[in-house]
Amino acid sequence: MAVKVMRRRELTFWEQLYLPQILTGLRITFAHFFRNMFFHTAHSLGLLKQFAAAVTFQYPEQPRPLANRFRSRHRLTVREEGTPRCVGCMLCETVCPAKCITIVAGEHPDPNVEKYPVRFDIDLGVCVYCGFCVEVCPEDAIRMDTQILDVAAYSRNAMKLDIHELMNPALRKPLPEGSCTLKFPHVCQLSGGHVKGSWEEVYGKGAAHAAPIHPGHY
Repeated sequence: MAVKVMRRRELTFWEQLYLPQILTGLRITFAHFFRNMFFHTAHSLGLLKQFAAAVTFQYPEQPRPLANRFRSRHRLTVREEGTPRCVGCMLCETVCPAKCITIVAGEHPDPNVEKYPVRFDIDLGVCVYCGFCVEVCPEDAIRMDTQILDVAAYSRNAMKLDIHELMNPALRKPLPEGSCTLKFPHVCQLSGGHVKGSWEEVYGKGAAHAAPIHPGHY
């Protein structure tokens, strides 16, 4: 087997001094700085708007546009009656390479649905945002399309999302007073032939429809 030997190019005298290379880097930096400052000043005066200046987005006042396939914070989709679409099959928990998903399944009162999530937790401090949970879900019960990027927290516990925050991504820790009165395990109930969960105790009656979840609304 032939071995190809790569020899590094020897530095010239000026390159060995390093000072010319530092000045070259400063020249490039200052060229970008004065160009952007000139065009920003001209734009503020209503001039030369056909020429773009800096491409920096002033986050968070100016959010960066995200691709439709961008993997942002997770959410659980819900049925028309407000209960989660998750059937507790454990596929997402099984396929997760980071082991950050914890599901406790319970028997569903509707004979057409085998199970429902008594508990559904995701630890964002461990999640690697691979999207395997979204791909493997047979019920389209979990998505990563909330467009939420600010997942930082002051503690590891605050990085853990429970079923309330997954069903309603608008919730943020610390949760407001009275927003998490639901005790585990909760019980799904049959009302008038329709399956209803106990989340009305958490968000109030009809609150499951008050803030519909659509991608790009955050």
